[in-house]
Amino acid sequence: MNGTRVVVLGAGVVGAACARELSLAGFDVVVVDRGRPAGGTTSHGEGNLLVSDKAPGAELALAQLSNRLWPRVIAEIAAEDPRAAAAAEFDAKGGIVVATTSAGATALTAFAEAQAAAGVVTKSLTAREVAALEPALTRSVVAAVHYPEDAQVQPAGAALALLGSALAHGARLRADTEVVGAVVAGGRITGVRVPGAVLEADVVVNAAGPWAGIVSERLGAPIAVRPRRGEVLVTTPMPGVVRHKVYDADYVGAVGADSGALQTSAVVESTRGGTVLIGSSRRQVGFDETLRPDVLSAIAEKALRLFPALADVAVMRAYGGFRPYVDDHLPVVGPDPRLPNLWHATGHEGAGIGLSVGTALVLREMLTGVSVSCPAEEFTVDRPAVLA
Repeated sequence: MNGTRVVVLGAGVVGAACARELSLAGFDVVVVDRGRPAGGTTSHGEGNLLVSDKAPGAELALAQLSNRLWPRVIAEIAAEDPRAAAAAEFDAKGGIVVATTSAGATALTAFAEAQAAAGVVTKSLTAREVAALEPALTRSVVAAVHYPEDAQVQPAGAALALLGSALAHGARLRADTEVVGAVVAGGRITGVRVPGAVLEADVVVNAAGPWAGIVSERLGAPIAVRPRRGEVLVTTPMPGVVRHKVYDADYVGAVGADSGALQTSAVVESTRGGTVLIGSSRRQVGFDETLRPDVLSAIAEKALRLFPALADVAVMRAYGGFRPYVDDHLPVVGPDPRLPNLWHATGHEGAGIGLSVGTALVLREMLTGVSVSCPAEEFTVDRPAVLA
Protein backbone atom coordinates (compact mmCIF):
# COMPACT_ATOMS: atom_id res chain seq x y z
CA MET A 1 0.00 0.00 0.00
CA ASN A 2 3.02 2.30 -0.22
CA GLY A 3 2.06 5.67 -1.61
CA THR A 4 -1.68 5.29 -1.14
CA ARG A 5 -2.93 8.80 -0.35
CA VAL A 6 -5.04 9.04 2.80
CA VAL A 7 -6.71 12.15 4.19
CA VAL A 8 -7.60 11.73 7.88
CA LEU A 9 -10.26 14.18 9.01
CA GLY A 10 -9.69 14.99 12.68
CA ALA A 11 -6.54 15.48 14.76
CA GLY A 12 -7.95 14.20 18.02
CA VAL A 13 -6.72 11.01 19.60
CA VAL A 14 -8.56 8.69 17.17
CA GLY A 15 -7.42 10.60 14.10
CA ALA A 16 -3.87 10.80 15.46
CA ALA A 17 -3.79 7.07 16.17
CA CYS A 18 -5.09 6.29 12.67
CA ALA A 19 -2.54 8.65 11.11
CA ARG A 20 0.28 6.95 13.01
CA GLU A 21 -0.82 3.42 12.17
CA LEU A 22 -1.27 4.21 8.49
CA SER A 23 1.98 6.17 8.24
CA LEU A 24 3.89 3.25 9.76
CA ALA A 25 2.28 1.00 7.14
CA GLY A 26 3.58 3.18 4.30
CA PHE A 27 0.49 5.23 3.46
CA ASP A 28 0.90 8.85 2.38
CA VAL A 29 -1.11 10.56 5.13
CA VAL A 30 -2.45 14.11 5.51
CA VAL A 31 -4.29 14.98 8.73
CA VAL A 32 -6.84 17.80 8.50
CA ASP A 33 -8.45 19.50 11.49
CA ARG A 34 -10.74 22.50 11.70
CA GLY A 35 -8.86 23.63 14.83
CA ARG A 36 -5.67 22.56 16.55
CA PRO A 37 -4.50 19.01 17.30
CA ALA A 38 -6.17 17.51 20.39
CA GLY A 39 -8.09 20.76 20.80
CA GLY A 40 -11.62 19.36 20.75
CA THR A 41 -13.10 16.34 22.49
CA THR A 42 -9.72 14.80 23.29
CA SER A 43 -8.60 17.65 25.52
CA HIS A 44 -11.91 17.56 27.40
CA GLY A 45 -11.75 13.93 28.51
CA GLU A 46 -10.28 12.10 31.49
CA GLY A 47 -7.87 9.83 29.62
CA ASN A 48 -9.48 6.52 30.56
CA LEU A 49 -8.27 3.22 29.11
CA LEU A 50 -10.98 0.94 30.47
CA VAL A 51 -12.13 -2.63 30.18
CA SER A 52 -14.13 -2.47 33.42
CA ASP A 53 -17.13 -0.61 32.00
CA LYS A 54 -17.80 -2.77 28.93
CA ALA A 55 -20.08 -5.79 28.73
CA PRO A 56 -18.88 -8.86 26.80
CA GLY A 57 -19.06 -8.25 23.07
CA ALA A 58 -17.28 -6.50 20.25
CA GLU A 59 -16.55 -3.25 22.11
CA LEU A 60 -15.01 -5.12 25.03
CA ALA A 61 -12.85 -7.09 22.59
CA LEU A 62 -11.71 -3.80 21.03
CA ALA A 63 -10.95 -2.43 24.51
CA GLN A 64 -8.92 -5.53 25.36
CA LEU A 65 -6.98 -5.19 22.11
CA SER A 66 -6.35 -1.51 22.78
CA ASN A 67 -5.18 -2.10 26.34
CA ARG A 68 -2.70 -4.65 25.06
CA LEU A 69 -1.47 -2.19 22.43
CA TRP A 70 -1.10 0.93 24.60
CA PRO A 71 2.10 -0.13 26.48
CA ARG A 72 3.71 -1.18 23.19
CA VAL A 73 2.74 2.04 21.44
CA ILE A 74 4.07 4.16 24.31
CA ALA A 75 7.33 2.18 24.29
CA GLU A 76 7.73 2.68 20.54
CA ILE A 77 7.11 6.42 20.87
CA ALA A 78 9.56 6.58 23.79
CA ALA A 79 12.25 5.16 21.54
CA GLU A 80 11.57 7.97 19.04
CA ASP A 81 10.84 10.84 21.41
CA PRO A 82 11.14 10.19 25.16
CA ARG A 83 9.65 13.57 26.09
CA ALA A 84 6.53 12.98 23.99
CA ALA A 85 6.03 9.57 25.55
CA ALA A 86 6.47 11.00 29.04
CA ALA A 87 3.86 13.69 28.29
CA ALA A 88 1.35 10.93 27.55
CA GLU A 89 1.56 9.98 31.27
CA PHE A 90 0.62 6.34 30.70
CA ASP A 91 -0.31 4.86 34.06
CA ALA A 92 -1.42 1.24 34.47
CA LYS A 93 -3.02 2.10 37.82
CA GLY A 94 -5.97 -0.28 37.66
CA GLY A 95 -9.56 0.46 38.52
CA ILE A 96 -11.95 -0.32 41.33
CA VAL A 97 -15.71 -0.46 40.79
CA VAL A 98 -17.82 -0.28 43.94
CA ALA A 99 -21.48 -0.78 44.84
CA THR A 100 -23.00 0.87 47.89
CA THR A 101 -26.39 -0.89 47.78
CA SER A 102 -27.43 -4.54 47.80
CA ALA A 103 -29.06 -4.21 44.40
CA GLY A 104 -25.94 -2.57 43.01
CA ALA A 105 -23.76 -5.30 44.49
CA THR A 106 -25.83 -8.03 42.83
CA ALA A 107 -25.62 -6.30 39.45
CA LEU A 108 -21.88 -5.60 39.80
CA THR A 109 -21.09 -9.20 40.75
CA ALA A 110 -23.01 -10.57 37.77
CA PHE A 111 -21.40 -8.04 35.42
CA ALA A 112 -17.89 -8.90 36.64
CA GLU A 113 -18.53 -12.63 36.31
CA ALA A 114 -19.61 -12.17 32.70
CA GLN A 115 -16.52 -10.08 31.98
CA ALA A 116 -14.24 -12.66 33.60
CA ALA A 117 -15.74 -15.30 31.32
CA ALA A 118 -14.75 -13.03 28.40
CA GLY A 119 -11.14 -12.87 29.56
CA VAL A 120 -11.12 -9.72 31.69
CA VAL A 121 -9.00 -9.96 34.84
CA THR A 122 -11.27 -9.27 37.82
CA LYS A 123 -10.89 -9.71 41.57
CA SER A 124 -13.66 -9.34 44.12
CA LEU A 125 -12.43 -7.38 47.13
CA THR A 126 -13.22 -7.75 50.79
CA ALA A 127 -13.95 -4.68 52.88
CA ARG A 128 -10.45 -4.90 54.34
CA GLU A 129 -8.86 -5.13 50.90
CA VAL A 130 -10.85 -2.12 49.66
CA ALA A 131 -9.74 -0.07 52.66
CA ALA A 132 -6.10 -1.03 52.07
CA LEU A 133 -6.22 -0.10 48.38
CA GLU A 134 -8.24 3.11 48.85
CA PRO A 135 -8.03 4.35 52.47
CA ALA A 136 -10.11 7.48 51.76
CA LEU A 137 -12.99 5.55 50.18
CA THR A 138 -16.27 5.35 52.06
CA ARG A 139 -16.72 2.31 54.29
CA SER A 140 -20.31 1.95 53.04
CA VAL A 141 -19.22 -0.43 50.29
CA VAL A 142 -21.33 -3.54 49.81
CA ALA A 143 -19.25 -4.98 46.96
CA ALA A 144 -16.11 -4.01 45.07
CA VAL A 145 -14.23 -5.43 42.11
CA HIS A 146 -10.62 -4.68 41.20
CA TYR A 147 -9.75 -4.38 37.49
CA PRO A 148 -5.95 -4.36 37.21
CA GLU A 149 -6.05 -3.91 33.43
CA ASP A 150 -7.64 -0.44 33.61
CA ALA A 151 -5.18 2.36 32.88
CA GLN A 152 -5.01 6.09 32.22
CA VAL A 153 -3.22 8.61 30.01
CA GLN A 154 -3.12 12.38 29.85
CA PRO A 155 -5.42 12.65 26.83
CA ALA A 156 -3.98 15.66 25.03
CA GLY A 157 -0.44 14.49 25.73
CA ALA A 158 -1.23 11.03 24.38
CA ALA A 159 -2.86 12.41 21.23
CA LEU A 160 0.06 14.73 20.53
CA ALA A 161 2.50 11.87 21.09
CA LEU A 162 0.62 9.73 18.56
CA LEU A 163 0.42 12.60 16.07
CA GLY A 164 4.06 13.49 16.54
CA SER A 165 5.02 9.91 15.78
CA ALA A 166 2.84 9.99 12.65
CA LEU A 167 4.55 13.18 11.50
CA ALA A 168 7.95 11.63 12.18
CA HIS A 169 6.97 8.81 9.82
CA GLY A 170 5.97 11.10 6.99
CA ALA A 171 2.44 12.27 7.76
CA ARG A 172 1.57 15.93 7.25
CA LEU A 173 -0.78 18.18 9.20
CA ARG A 174 -3.16 20.89 8.05
CA ALA A 175 -4.58 22.56 11.16
CA ASP A 176 -7.19 25.35 11.18
CA THR A 177 -8.59 23.90 7.97
CA GLU A 178 -12.31 23.32 7.53
CA VAL A 179 -13.56 20.57 5.24
CA VAL A 180 -16.36 22.03 3.12
CA GLY A 181 -17.17 19.19 0.74
CA ALA A 182 -16.12 16.14 -1.20
CA VAL A 183 -14.71 15.59 -4.66
CA VAL A 184 -16.46 12.64 -6.27
CA ALA A 185 -15.58 10.99 -9.57
CA GLY A 186 -17.02 7.77 -10.95
CA GLY A 187 -19.14 7.38 -7.83
CA ARG A 188 -16.07 7.34 -5.57
CA ILE A 189 -14.66 10.01 -3.27
CA THR A 190 -11.35 11.21 -4.68
CA GLY A 191 -10.60 14.09 -2.36
CA VAL A 192 -11.97 16.72 -0.02
CA ARG A 193 -12.52 20.40 -0.55
CA VAL A 194 -11.03 22.88 1.88
CA PRO A 195 -11.00 26.68 1.50
CA GLY A 196 -8.97 27.49 -1.60
CA ALA A 197 -7.80 23.96 -2.30
CA VAL A 198 -8.63 20.34 -3.03
CA LEU A 199 -6.81 17.59 -1.14
CA GLU A 200 -6.71 14.58 -3.42
CA ALA A 201 -7.02 11.18 -1.80
CA ASP A 202 -7.36 7.50 -2.52
CA VAL A 203 -8.91 7.05 0.93
CA VAL A 204 -10.68 9.54 3.20
CA VAL A 205 -11.06 8.66 6.91
CA ASN A 206 -13.75 10.51 8.86
CA ALA A 207 -12.33 10.61 12.40
CA ALA A 208 -13.99 13.88 13.39
CA GLY A 209 -15.43 12.64 16.70
CA PRO A 210 -18.72 14.33 17.64
CA TRP A 211 -18.44 16.45 14.49
CA ALA A 212 -18.33 13.30 12.33
CA GLY A 213 -22.04 13.61 11.59
CA ILE A 214 -21.62 17.16 10.29
CA VAL A 215 -18.53 16.20 8.28
CA SER A 216 -20.28 13.17 6.79
CA GLU A 217 -23.16 15.36 5.60
CA ARG A 218 -20.70 17.66 3.86
CA LEU A 219 -19.15 14.64 2.17
CA GLY A 220 -22.56 13.45 0.96
CA ALA A 221 -22.81 10.28 3.08
CA PRO A 222 -24.41 11.25 6.41
CA ILE A 223 -24.05 9.08 9.50
CA ALA A 224 -26.03 9.46 12.73
CA VAL A 225 -23.25 10.54 15.07
CA ARG A 226 -24.17 13.40 17.36
CA PRO A 227 -22.68 15.04 20.46
CA ARG A 228 -23.34 13.91 24.02
CA ARG A 229 -21.94 16.31 26.59
CA GLY A 230 -20.00 15.44 29.73
CA GLU A 231 -18.48 17.54 32.53
CA VAL A 232 -15.56 17.06 34.88
CA LEU A 233 -14.48 18.83 38.08
CA VAL A 234 -10.77 19.25 38.88
CA THR A 235 -9.54 19.71 42.45
CA THR A 236 -6.39 21.31 43.73
CA PRO A 237 -3.52 18.79 44.11
CA MET A 238 -3.92 16.15 46.80
CA PRO A 239 -1.36 13.44 45.94
CA GLY A 240 -1.98 9.94 47.17
CA VAL A 241 -5.56 10.41 48.31
CA VAL A 242 -7.10 8.59 45.32
CA ARG A 243 -4.91 5.75 44.09
CA HIS A 244 -6.94 4.05 41.35
CA LYS A 245 -9.74 4.96 39.02
CA VAL A 246 -12.73 4.47 41.31
CA TYR A 247 -16.32 4.61 40.21
CA ASP A 248 -19.76 3.59 41.33
CA ALA A 249 -21.34 0.66 39.52
CA ASP A 250 -24.07 3.08 38.37
CA TYR A 251 -21.56 4.46 35.83
CA VAL A 252 -22.06 1.51 33.50
CA GLY A 253 -25.79 2.17 33.40
CA ALA A 254 -25.27 5.87 32.72
CA VAL A 255 -22.99 5.08 29.77
CA GLY A 256 -25.58 2.78 28.23
CA ALA A 257 -28.61 4.97 28.90
CA ASP A 258 -30.64 5.92 25.83
CA SER A 259 -32.33 8.94 27.38
CA GLY A 260 -31.11 12.36 26.34
CA ALA A 261 -31.78 13.60 29.87
CA LEU A 262 -29.03 14.18 32.39
CA GLN A 263 -27.27 11.05 33.67
CA THR A 264 -24.71 11.33 36.47
CA SER A 265 -22.54 8.85 38.34
CA ALA A 266 -19.53 8.99 40.61
CA VAL A 267 -16.17 8.63 38.86
CA VAL A 268 -13.06 9.69 40.79
CA GLU A 269 -9.37 9.43 39.90
CA SER A 270 -6.14 11.31 40.34
CA THR A 271 -3.66 12.57 37.78
CA ARG A 272 0.10 12.27 37.93
CA GLY A 273 0.23 15.88 39.13
CA GLY A 274 -1.99 15.05 42.10
CA THR A 275 -5.18 16.79 41.03
CA VAL A 276 -8.35 14.73 41.31
CA LEU A 277 -10.73 14.43 38.36
CA ILE A 278 -14.38 14.08 39.38
CA GLY A 279 -17.07 12.99 36.96
CA SER A 280 -19.24 12.16 35.34
CA SER A 281 -22.27 13.48 33.51
CA ARG A 282 -23.92 12.67 30.20
CA ARG A 283 -26.61 14.72 28.50
CA GLN A 284 -27.68 15.59 24.97
CA VAL A 285 -27.71 19.34 24.40
CA GLY A 286 -26.30 19.61 20.90
CA PHE A 287 -23.12 21.68 20.87
CA ASP A 288 -24.21 23.94 23.74
CA GLU A 289 -21.02 24.61 25.75
CA THR A 290 -22.77 26.08 28.80
CA LEU A 291 -21.46 24.78 32.13
CA ARG A 292 -24.51 24.28 34.35
CA PRO A 293 -24.06 24.61 38.13
CA ASP A 294 -26.80 22.04 38.79
CA VAL A 295 -24.94 19.44 36.73
CA LEU A 296 -21.65 20.15 38.51
CA SER A 297 -23.42 19.96 41.88
CA ALA A 298 -24.95 16.58 41.00
CA ILE A 299 -21.52 15.25 40.04
CA ALA A 300 -19.94 16.53 43.25
CA GLU A 301 -22.73 15.13 45.43
CA LYS A 302 -22.28 11.61 44.10
CA ALA A 303 -18.49 11.80 44.34
CA LEU A 304 -18.71 12.81 48.00
CA ARG A 305 -20.67 9.64 48.74
CA LEU A 306 -17.64 7.66 47.59
CA PHE A 307 -14.92 9.93 48.98
CA PRO A 308 -16.20 12.00 51.93
CA ALA A 309 -12.67 13.40 52.36
CA LEU A 310 -13.22 15.50 49.22
CA ALA A 311 -15.73 17.70 51.05
CA ASP A 312 -13.09 20.22 52.16
CA VAL A 313 -11.03 20.19 48.97
CA ALA A 314 -11.09 23.21 46.66
CA VAL A 315 -12.31 22.76 43.10
CA MET A 316 -9.76 24.41 40.85
CA ARG A 317 -11.77 24.35 37.64
CA ALA A 318 -14.49 22.57 35.71
CA TYR A 319 -14.67 21.71 32.04
CA GLY A 320 -17.01 19.99 29.63
CA GLY A 321 -16.73 18.35 26.27
CA PHE A 322 -18.69 16.51 23.60
CA ARG A 323 -18.53 12.78 23.00
CA PRO A 324 -19.46 11.16 19.65
CA TYR A 325 -22.71 9.34 20.41
CA VAL A 326 -24.48 6.63 18.40
CA ASP A 327 -27.85 5.25 19.49
CA ASP A 328 -26.62 1.66 19.81
CA HIS A 329 -23.54 2.76 21.83
CA LEU A 330 -21.03 1.15 19.48
CA PRO A 331 -18.19 2.69 17.47
CA VAL A 332 -18.39 3.18 13.72
CA VAL A 333 -15.33 1.70 12.05
CA GLY A 334 -15.08 0.70 8.42
CA PRO A 335 -15.92 1.62 4.82
CA ASP A 336 -19.03 3.54 3.83
CA PRO A 337 -21.02 1.33 1.45
CA ARG A 338 -22.64 4.36 -0.21
CA LEU A 339 -19.45 6.18 -1.17
CA PRO A 340 -16.42 4.02 -2.00
CA ASN A 341 -13.07 5.19 -0.60
CA LEU A 342 -14.79 6.89 2.36
CA TRP A 343 -14.08 5.26 5.73
CA HIS A 344 -15.26 6.15 9.22
CA ALA A 345 -13.53 5.85 12.62
CA THR A 346 -15.81 7.53 15.14
CA GLY A 347 -18.76 6.98 17.48
CA HIS A 348 -16.70 5.86 20.50
CA GLU A 349 -18.52 8.26 22.82
CA GLY A 350 -16.49 8.55 26.08
CA ALA A 351 -14.24 5.59 25.26
CA GLY A 352 -12.39 7.07 22.29
CA ILE A 353 -9.11 7.69 24.08
CA GLY A 354 -8.88 4.12 25.29
CA LEU A 355 -10.11 2.57 22.04
CA SER A 356 -8.06 4.78 19.70
CA VAL A 357 -5.02 2.56 19.14
CA GLY A 358 -7.12 -0.57 18.66
CA THR A 359 -9.40 1.27 16.25
CA ALA A 360 -6.37 2.43 14.26
CA LEU A 361 -5.00 -1.11 13.98
CA VAL A 362 -8.39 -2.51 12.90
CA LEU A 363 -8.73 0.27 10.30
CA ARG A 364 -5.30 -0.45 8.88
CA GLU A 365 -6.01 -4.18 8.76
CA MET A 366 -9.30 -3.59 6.95
CA LEU A 367 -7.66 -1.25 4.44
CA THR A 368 -4.85 -3.69 3.69
CA GLY A 369 -7.09 -6.74 3.55
CA VAL A 370 -5.41 -8.75 6.29
CA SER A 371 -7.08 -10.63 9.12
CA VAL A 372 -8.63 -8.24 11.65
CA SER A 373 -7.33 -8.47 15.23
CA CYS A 374 -10.76 -8.42 16.88
CA PRO A 375 -14.38 -8.89 15.79
CA ALA A 376 -15.54 -5.75 14.01
CA GLU A 377 -18.81 -6.78 12.36
CA GLU A 378 -20.84 -4.83 14.93
CA PHE A 379 -19.00 -1.60 14.01
CA THR A 380 -20.10 -1.51 10.36
CA VAL A 381 -21.46 1.67 8.84
CA ASP A 382 -24.52 0.02 7.28
CA ARG A 383 -26.32 -0.72 10.54
CA PRO A 384 -29.63 1.01 11.39
CA ALA A 385 -28.29 3.16 14.24
CA VAL A 386 -25.68 4.72 11.95
CA LEU A 387 -27.73 5.27 8.82
CA ALA A 388 -30.88 6.38 10.66
